[in-house]
Amino acid sequence: MTPPDSRKMPTRRALLRGGLVAGMAAGDLFARPLQAFAAMPPGFEQWRDRFRAHALAKGISEATWNRAMGRIEPDMSVFKEIGNQPEFKEELWQYINRRVSDWRIIHGKEALRKNEALFGRIERDFGVERGTLLALWGVESAYGDPLVQQNHMRPVFPALAALAWNEPRRRTYWESELINALRIVDRGWSTPEQMRGSWAGAMGHTQWMPEVWLNVGIDYDHDGKVSPFGRPDDALGSTARYLVTRGKYHRGEHWGYEVRSNGVSAGGNRSYAAWRGAGVARADGKPFPQPNASAKLWTPVPGGPSFLLGPNFYSVRSYNPAMSYALAICHLGDRILGAPAFIQPFPDSERAMTLAEVQEMQARLTRAGFDTGGTDGRVGNDTMQAVRDYQTKIGLPADGYGGLKVLARLRQGN
Repeated sequence: MTPPDSRKMPTRRALLRGGLVAGMAAGDLFARPLQAFAAMPPGFEQWRDRFRAHALAKGISEATWNRAMGRIEPDMSVFKEIGNQPEFKEELWQYINRRVSDWRIIHGKEALRKNEALFGRIERDFGVERGTLLALWGVESAYGDPLVQQNHMRPVFPALAALAWNEPRRRTYWESELINALRIVDRGWSTPEQMRGSWAGAMGHTQWMPEVWLNVGIDYDHDGKVSPFGRPDDALGSTARYLVTRGKYHRGEHWGYEVRSNGVSAGGNRSYAAWRGAGVARADGKPFPQPNASAKLWTPVPGGPSFLLGPNFYSVRSYNPAMSYALAICHLGDRILGAPAFIQPFPDSERAMTLAEVQEMQARLTRAGFDTGGTDGRVGNDTMQAVRDYQTKIGLPADGYGGLKVLARLRQGN
């Protein structure tokens, strides 16, 4: 589901084929200030004049064109984003710990409490488990935190215009998404001013690309328009619809289970009963609730936890092609609903820090002169950069991971 394959780092690879998520999980949204637009570059105005004829031929009204594109300047910072090489290399356990954080678990429980009726309705209408949607919501926008929208999102039209004008590899894709964004304005669902998103144009609670807004979005709160902003009803209902229609979500099935493989080799799809007969058992000792459902065996890291993955794991993966992302989402959803951490640890891993420990680390880093961008217990790129700078200063491997070892050194005053 990816626009261009522009990022190699798993933690940032959230641009998906078909276009739902456009690039920034919530942990990455608290990254850095938006850059100012550059001066009008040569050739853009000529392209805009040509594209106007194309948009009008596609049925975009002249009023919408003038409103959204008539005096637009391209957001040239998108080209730095699309070509940015990853600064942080994460082990899978670090990736999981950052996303399945105490902050997200605590606030996920609160988001469920506030929206219990909505999640119940979605489960009845679409069969998608509430844990999965809560986790997607938490990772993509920190449960709709308005600070994400206000401080870490940019106007969509200047970003899409820049990409449609001068992104060399998939210009046709970006042109199509720019037309889709114009159609949204034409339908009266939003205004250019309201349409703020990631550098690639993903918007709202669960980071919709314009194509998904148009073709998968539903008016789930019955207010006469479809919107990924504001109340979460449309965003969460439409995301459930996406998982069903494009991800082939199976009603009533769990995504999978941590298991003890007992030396059994991974193979193709088998029923849970067949896996149990071959010696694969749930790590918690409980029976598989649907023995006739099918799953695949996966051990992501030798010596770490193993999993039987059902179709709904791959439904989540349709939202973002990284296996690490899907595992983090599925595990976070379970943790919000009360499940424990993985029983088998990853090799050489640390446990995830508590909310209080993360806040203490951020406060100590800030006092030491390394700005974390806040001390709320959420770890984004500001905190990761602060950790990396601190690690460099004291001679630790500068991987940017703020864990127990970093906290211990900070407590020593080093």
